[in-house]
Amino acid sequence: MPQTPPLTGMFGSSGYNKNFFQTEEEEYGGLYYHDSNLASGSLEALIQHLVPTVAYYPDRTYIFTFLLSSRLFIHPYELMSKVCHLCMDHQRLSDPQADKVRVRKIAPKILQLLTEWTETFPYDFRDERVMRSLKELTHRLSTGDELYRKTAQQMTQALIRKLTALGQYEEALAKISSTVTDRLTVLKNKPQSIQRDVLTVCSDPFTLAQQLTHIELERLSYIGPEEFVQAFLQKDHLDNEKTCFSNHKKASNLEAYVEWFNRLSYLVASEICICMICGDPAKKKHRARVIEFFIDVARECFNIGNFNSLMAIISGMNMSPVSRLKKTWGKVKTAKFDILEHQMDPSSNFYNYRTALRGATQRSITAHSSREKIVIPFFSLFIKDIYFLNEGCANRLPNGHVNFEKFWELAKQVSEFMTWKKVECPFERDRKILQYLLTAPVFTDDGKQPCAHRGPASPSPARLQSSTYSR
Repeated sequence: MPQTPPLTGMFGSSGYNKNFFQTEEEEYGGLYYHDSNLASGSLEALIQHLVPTVAYYPDRTYIFTFLLSSRLFIHPYELMSKVCHLCMDHQRLSDPQADKVRVRKIAPKILQLLTEWTETFPYDFRDERVMRSLKELTHRLSTGDELYRKTAQQMTQALIRKLTALGQYEEALAKISSTVTDRLTVLKNKPQSIQRDVLTVCSDPFTLAQQLTHIELERLSYIGPEEFVQAFLQKDHLDNEKTCFSNHKKASNLEAYVEWFNRLSYLVASEICICMICGDPAKKKHRARVIEFFIDVARECFNIGNFNSLMAIISGMNMSPVSRLKKTWGKVKTAKFDILEHQMDPSSNFYNYRTALRGATQRSITAHSSREKIVIPFFSLFIKDIYFLNEGCANRLPNGHVNFEKFWELAKQVSEFMTWKKVECPFERDRKILQYLLTAPVFTDDGKQPCAHRGPASPSPARLQSSTYSR
């Protein structure tokens, strides 16, 4: 049977080859190939293709692609159950008299498949049903062989560490949200308590851009690849009556990251307009300096490759309370800001930004230092691109088969994201600045707590209404 292409062939920097499927179709056990590349198949045949045998192990790109997109049609716990059934029954692992030589040949391959699953999609195993099937299969494989027992134990321990880290991250987010809520309550009762602004915490735009990059990379690192599918999953396309993933968080880390973008945008607007909240006329002269400071921060974010913070800052500066400060903007040197806006211009489907992103990606591939490897995409646009790919994946072919060509396209985009999120931030952490960025009170233009914070909206002591400010 033809094999799926190697990793470099499928997800290389040159992009997905849209001319893959030009030759006559061939069928192998329910899987259809064009030019020796997997094009489509029934769900059952694709599951069978995932499971190793003594003579076969699936290509890594196939494993990633199928585990990513199969959840459009089958729950992870159902898929794990089917994989276990195929391993146990078809390979006769449940037979006490099974050929030990055969077991020794197949066990390492099954353990390798499970290892790839737990390493790449660990959040699937927050579902106790998935974890139960995993324990059952690894127990069967490790019975009577110390080497396999140790391998299974190491895999399980690594999985538990990842899930523990996720739990701690979620607790940290909840603590941050609680701190913000408390500070807003204090501010509501004592508006005069606003004494600091961003320049009193950090007056160096390079340092602030670096701390923003810390936050971005940390939040990116906790987003599971499956969230890009589950975020848009409405109903099972096999059964319109069955709602998928309704009983647990589908994409909470992805949502938290979007909320961070919203918070940063409102933080920028709040910092510029904060002097009106304080009622200190002397601070009006301070606005132009704050605007220029954020322009410099945004430019440094662009240089780093942090496009998400860059766009959040631009969004904040374009909010009505800020954009209508004509007298203030008249004192600002806007040439640098105009260049940044041009780079993020939405016309022609963000052509300028996409060109810059390709340049940053290429720099990352050939990088010799961690700083050069940083690529943080403008996340809302990335999500939009993924959404349309998901739409194509969810549509079956006329014969009822899964369109694996669309799976490949989605997997290429998500695998690129997986590379970006693994980059370690090379900059030194400044806890004071990070604390301020994450917990300083911010306000929306209607005077309420923005959607960047979970929970009910809280009234503010002042409203950032555009009518309040004149230039």
